[in-house]
Amino acid sequence: MAKKQFAVIGLGRFGVSVARKLMEARHDVLGIDIRDEKVEDVEQYFTHAAVADATEEKALTALGVRNFECVIVAIGNDIQSSILTTMLLKNLGVQKIIAKAVSKRHGQVLEKIGVDWIIYPEKDMGERVAKQLLSPNVLNYIELSKEHNIEEIKLPVKMVGKNLRELNLRAKYNINVIALVRDGDVIVSLSPEHSLQQDDFLIVIGNRKDLVKFSDL
Repeated sequence: MAKKQFAVIGLGRFGVSVARKLMEARHDVLGIDIRDEKVEDVEQYFTHAAVADATEEKALTALGVRNFECVIVAIGNDIQSSILTTMLLKNLGVQKIIAKAVSKRHGQVLEKIGVDWIIYPEKDMGERVAKQLLSPNVLNYIELSKEHNIEEIKLPVKMVGKNLRELNLRAKYNINVIALVRDGDVIVSLSPEHSLQQDDFLIVIGNRKDLVKFSDL
């Protein structure tokens, strides 16, 4: 994977969490925050970290933000600063902007500005917790649309020792297996004869209703 350049504006828990994952993937990450103490506390998680007011165009220009492939606006509850920063990034011609929203109205404004991806951390986490409570066999999931998900589901006990050909999950449950997680490793190239073991997780794609039926087995 080619190294990319990201900038994260707002170094709270959300912004630092995003940065750490990007750094683990060996990308360059610039961290920006108006608070000196915050930058000092988290600068080890960034390639570079700078104290700057992101609502000032001169500050963003001096940091060369327009040259970054993607900028994540992770400003917390200061909605005005979030919106002003996002508008400046659009005016500077940043290729891709991801922004955190703290309310539906905040998200609607960001959408009108032209943000490429709006994230609602609290809402998304609440939905994940509820999903885990309702379907404890589902470890993780990605929403593809209103009807379809990709889900990581614990292998039902009655399927241990069987292979994918025997199980024929597409015909029986209308879902498709795209990968297998075993002992923390992801196995993508699966043959129909692949024997499944206890504690395996299947990564499957399908309609939400069909996935619920399968995860309840």
